[in-house]
Amino acid sequence: MRNAALTLGIIAGLIGMIVGLVSFGWTEVLANRPEAAQFFSVDNPQFIRAVAILGPILAIAGGAMAKVRALWGGIALIVSAALMYSAFGFNVATMFPIAMAGLGGVLALAAGKPDEPKAHF
Repeated sequence: MRNAALTLGIIAGLIGMIVGLVSFGWTEVLANRPEAAQFFSVDNPQFIRAVAILGPILAIAGGAMAKVRALWGGIALIVSAALMYSAFGFNVATMFPIAMAGLGGVLALAAGKPDEPKAHF
């Protein structure tokens, strides 16, 4: 389960980086060209910018930690999924990073009896 959490976390982080780059870029467009808000407006651009950076980093870090520290990695993955959901919503671009980070977090937390002799409980 730890290997699956590691893989899912890293993939979720990489896809989340693409979503984050597009979202951060769109907030920059809205800041420089206010007339672009007629196509898609943003209520809280600072929150979206922060999550565009923190969400993928938490997913990658959580996936990397899942092998040795499953509890911390699982919490980081679930927080990453929750942040991405709250900032970007659930749509065609975000369904895979949110689902992968969430599932990776659940798998990491479920790895109570690890292959290695040190458990996190």
